[in-house]
Amino acid sequence: MIRYLRPLLACLALIVATLPARAFETAATAAWVYDLTTGTVLMDKNADQSLPPASMSKLMTISMLFEALKDGRVTMETEFAVSSQAKAMGGSTMFLQETDRPTVNDLLHGIIVNSGNDACVVVAEGLFGTEAEFALKATERARAMGMTASTFVNASGWPDPGHRMSMRDLGILAVHLIEDFPEYYSIFSVTEFNYKDRAPDNRFNRNPLLKLGIGADGLKTGHTSEAGYGLVGSAMQGNRRIVFAITGLPSEEARAEEAERIVGWAFRQFSEKTVAKAGVRVADAEVYLGNADTVGLVPASDVRLLIPAIVQDGVSAEVIYNGPLLAPVAKGTAVAELIIHVPDLPDRTVPLVTESDVGKAGFFRRVTSAGRSLYDQYIGSPAS
Repeated sequence: MIRYLRPLLACLALIVATLPARAFETAATAAWVYDLTTGTVLMDKNADQSLPPASMSKLMTISMLFEALKDGRVTMETEFAVSSQAKAMGGSTMFLQETDRPTVNDLLHGIIVNSGNDACVVVAEGLFGTEAEFALKATERARAMGMTASTFVNASGWPDPGHRMSMRDLGILAVHLIEDFPEYYSIFSVTEFNYKDRAPDNRFNRNPLLKLGIGADGLKTGHTSEAGYGLVGSAMQGNRRIVFAITGLPSEEARAEEAERIVGWAFRQFSEKTVAKAGVRVADAEVYLGNADTVGLVPASDVRLLIPAIVQDGVSAEVIYNGPLLAPVAKGTAVAELIIHVPDLPDRTVPLVTESDVGKAGFFRRVTSAGRSLYDQYIGSPAS
């Protein structure tokens, strides 16, 4: 394994400074902030801690219903029955009655806009027969999606010691909803819904970011006395989209302020830059027994990543490969990795491919190379 440490790529030197970084301290007890465009985790505060998610776990119920829509088990016009258990749900509701036959479209709006606990039970029973069976299926589905800290015992987030999610899991779920269901995601930005004119005081979407004009378009708030106030949010400005999950705020006002602060910080303090161009050489790899001693290493596509507006020690990079490469080497073969280190952010690893073909050396060159190798090994090395 050969590592080529490079102090700073030339293209990076133009876009970073060497001033002290301004860290962001969130008042949330747990938080996860993710730049979806570049796949960069911007903040991780107790993000893997399993916590009561309150109504934010309704995103899982929505996800299960979106999946049923996508695979054709239901349509937006499919009607569900309302059980006595659903009607009896307290907390936030869309005021369903047992004689109602709400459509999937009604129920989605009732869950997203009204945070309807009754609507969640209707969906759970309609898809899986019972809420208990829904909870088992939801937990199983969460594991398959990589949500390792999530366990569901109901469809609404109603307080229960066994009902838990982490902020990272909520973020993973939000990304799933955004990326895999673009045809339904716009419902999250609906600001008002009043089923059969029954909920005049509960008709407005609780997401405080939707009315601020900052690109916010989802997803779900949550609150219980145990969980505090939380929010899973997403916003898009220009070509960048961020997703975040926060919890443990002391009030509705504190939640709104912290969510707005996070969005502002994520967009203002980081900018997306092209740090390496496709096909532009960033290093050379040694080649053994080839008709050339080295071959250029290039990224196959442009490398874009987030750079903090102010960073402490600058950006550095290194190239790693197993070498020397044995000829022949075909152009475009992935043989190395470019690892870019950005202060206060996870390392970014990018594959590098060979810039050109390198054929086998002729007989005389092979003999010369072999002789040089033997010399270096047995004569040129210092005596031990």
